Amino acid sequence: MMQQYDDAKEACGDALLFFRMGDFYELFHDDAKVAAKAVGLTLTSRDKNTANPVPMAGFPHHQLEGYLGKLIKMGHRVAICEQVEDPKKAKGLVKREVTRVVTPGTLTDDGLLDPKENNFLAAVCASAPRGKSKQDEELVGMAWVELSTGQFQAASFPRSKLVDELLRVAPAECLLPENSELLPEYIANETLLTKRPDFAFSLDTCETKLSQHFGTKGLQGFGFEATDTPAIQAAGAVLDYLLETQKTSLDHIEAIVPYRSGYCLEIDEATRRSLELTKTLRDGRRDASLLGIMDRTVTPMGSRLLANWLANPLTDAGAIRVRLDAVKELVGELTLCADLRDELKQIYDMERLLARVTTGRASPRDLSCIG
Repeated sequence: MMQQYDDAKEACGDALLFFRMGDFYELFHDDAKVAAKAVGLTLTSRDKNTANPVPMAGFPHHQLEGYLGKLIKMGHRVAICEQVEDPKKAKGLVKREVTRVVTPGTLTDDGLLDPKENNFLAAVCASAPRGKSKQDEELVGMAWVELSTGQFQAASFPRSKLVDELLRVAPAECLLPENSELLPEYIANETLLTKRPDFAFSLDTCETKLSQHFGTKGLQGFGFEATDTPAIQAAGAVLDYLLETQKTSLDHIEAIVPYRSGYCLEIDEATRRSLELTKTLRDGRRDASLLGIMDRTVTPMGSRLLANWLANPLTDAGAIRVRLDAVKELVGELTLCADLRDELKQIYDMERLLARVTTGRASPRDLSCIG
């Protein structure tokens, strides 16, 4: 069994390993010490009477979500190793496998997510090292996905705008090449930075992975242009990370949308902070920000959409007029507005529910809510 544990630990790298043993999840060695200190588990040991006792800590399986949530909030990555066959039918040792790796940017469990906020996983990289023009040399790529809904976007822009754009998206986790110096050190206070091998950002590899996932011969059909190679690299790195950590279907990620900054107002880092659009300057609270004051939505989907609109003010006059016409229509029909609110209150978070179905992690309660 400990050989099984060692094999699983090797496969999940620096993630803390939750190893299923009957009705408990157990951690061993340094993982046990880290988890015991972080979340208050009792630290014991296996083989106490030997020269080298093994540190050990554990908890009942039904408490998984609670301990997982605490460790993720602290910035840890956690691998879940499950028993993948019925112990009653197993011949000898029960087979176990790492079924997923949970990180701050790859959450799908309802209890671990704030229903009112997006939970993005992002990646950033510089231009591809070959075939660059002078303009490409100044470009960086960024891609961001919300695994819990399937929303996936990517963009290329001048390097000087990278920090502003990253803080606009506000990802829970950001991937970057292991030798990269694209981001200033203080960004680590805003998001978990995860280093990835340089080959994960290879242009050829990324184009192939994305085309295979979407079932296309290229990405031109999604609206990407020749100058978007760094965006494609970043998007491919995001998809590669999801495939590695989730080990399940990602079919709910149906498209990738190129983000064009000119469609929305560009707001620099300092201005975004001082305006307190979505969180307060002093303590990062949502409820005292502009968003907190304005948010009277009655569904999680509406709340996340409003947050996106406030973070990305429109610049296109036609699109602004369409939005204002919709507001005027509802303001003039108070009864209709009240009826709509009553109907919408009965709708659950369809975006995240359907994503859990696609990834094979839906509960009976999730299916009932969809019904």
